[in-house]
Amino acid sequence: MVAKALKAEGVEVIYTLCGGHIIDIYDGCVDEGIDVVDVRHEQVAAHAADGYARITGRPGCAVVTAGPGTTDAVTGVANAFRAESPMLLIGGQGARTQHKMGSLQDLPHVEMMTPITKFAATVPDTARVADMVSMAFRECFHGAPGPSFLEIPRDVLDAEVPADAARVPQVGHYRASTRSAGDPDDVQRLADLLVRAEKPAILLGSQVWTTRGNEAAVELVRALNVPAYMNGAGRGTLPPGDPHHFQLSRRYAFANADVIVIVGTPFDFRMGYGKRLSPDATVVQIDLDYRTVGKNRDVDLGIVGDAALVLKAVAEAASGRINGGAAKRKEWLDELRAAEQAAVEKRLPQLRSDACPIHPYRLVSEINEFLTEDSIYIGDGGDVVTFSGQVVQPKAPGHWMDPGPLGTLGVGIPFVLAAKQARPEKEVVALFGDGAFSLTGWDFETLVRYDLPFVGVVGNNSSMNQIRYGQRAKYGAERERVGNTLGDVPYDKFAQLLGGYGEEVRDPADIGPALRRARESGKPSLINVWIDPDAYAPGTMNQTMYK
Repeated sequence: MVAKALKAEGVEVIYTLCGGHIIDIYDGCVDEGIDVVDVRHEQVAAHAADGYARITGRPGCAVVTAGPGTTDAVTGVANAFRAESPMLLIGGQGARTQHKMGSLQDLPHVEMMTPITKFAATVPDTARVADMVSMAFRECFHGAPGPSFLEIPRDVLDAEVPADAARVPQVGHYRASTRSAGDPDDVQRLADLLVRAEKPAILLGSQVWTTRGNEAAVELVRALNVPAYMNGAGRGTLPPGDPHHFQLSRRYAFANADVIVIVGTPFDFRMGYGKRLSPDATVVQIDLDYRTVGKNRDVDLGIVGDAALVLKAVAEAASGRINGGAAKRKEWLDELRAAEQAAVEKRLPQLRSDACPIHPYRLVSEINEFLTEDSIYIGDGGDVVTFSGQVVQPKAPGHWMDPGPLGTLGVGIPFVLAAKQARPEKEVVALFGDGAFSLTGWDFETLVRYDLPFVGVVGNNSSMNQIRYGQRAKYGAERERVGNTLGDVPYDKFAQLLGGYGEEVRDPADIGPALRRARESGKPSLINVWIDPDAYAPGTMNQTMYK
């Protein structure tokens, strides 16, 4: 019944680490044709389920055993919670007959999971198994998406019940559409604001991809001639080189715009809690979750709805009135393009630097040039991935993956696993910090075992450099190396040891050829690139926690 309920939701694969509490689910998955992918750590299973949901738009699923199996998965669930990713974690539990007796691996899983899920419950009876699985999935899509947790006691999972006694929801009959185009009057108000605006700007956040609203977003910004900035999974909505694609002038735009539209992004630390927006601008926020709109910063107009439908409705409401407004914004776009070019020229020497150790800007520049139309880019790390956020430009929607606002290190290998399984025709390119790779890197072997080739790059500075910067800024150079320094690990040899392709790079001229050889190897790969430990990303140096 568990497997049938998963199949009803379109689940094609479960990510798992085996345990005695959950093996019956494997047997059901074999019957239903659901792939069972076994990993080396439950955190990897949960991250992979999160990544699978992001790539496919369908809920991901991880299955772990009780006690430490479930607690190991907590980080992955928490990351999905903050990133608004729909996934189900199924955890084992001791038999009900042994409740509170101290059974093997017994813990209060539901109480632990409740704060970081949209739904958490115990299946109380075998006849309710499929019903509770479908209930958990339904809650994943209530408002902004997110994870659910379900624990199934051992005797509940092992028992049999007459088929006519079981509640088994039928496909397509237990979930309603949650898509809303927002209040029509508010949509009209936003259309009016954009038509009249002289210096508008729009930020396309992760919910643009979540709702598959990329086409609607492109239609709107082109029709109204509005400069667009992208963050999170919204990156790639507009391709590089598009006249409305902007990346490096966001702070300037938000300080000078008269109308700012924030789509599917909360006013959290990434947005300076809303303080980076001009106090004189008219601010509009569109979000799937009512609780997010106007949180941390007042807005002039809030629209709760599906980004794809709202943006499409706004474009239609503005239709026929846009030519005059669009034409007069040419000077504004030229102004922003000049600010964009100035930012590029400022860091151009570092992007082309031949210095050794290699400057991180040179590394991420080489990666950006290496990407193709079919490359999904995954960033897993602190400082080195912060560098990449300013340079790497995915060429299509859904081709950028990062942890999200929880800032979780270790998502890289699990995301590679999910992305390559969900989209085997795509090339996957991942950039790791050496500290981040260390957290879940043993599942590189899982990629080898399942023959999932990808191009991996470790930006190796033998440090947790984002934290090191903060310690230096706060306590001085004599105490900057406390608790953040790693060994000089040859990750290329680690890849070779596990059956993949590995190569070491110390000269920046060798980065491009090494990337191409990794691609041609047809194996999971790691290019170990030694980067300058004393180079810090501007985003690292501007973090508010260090101020």
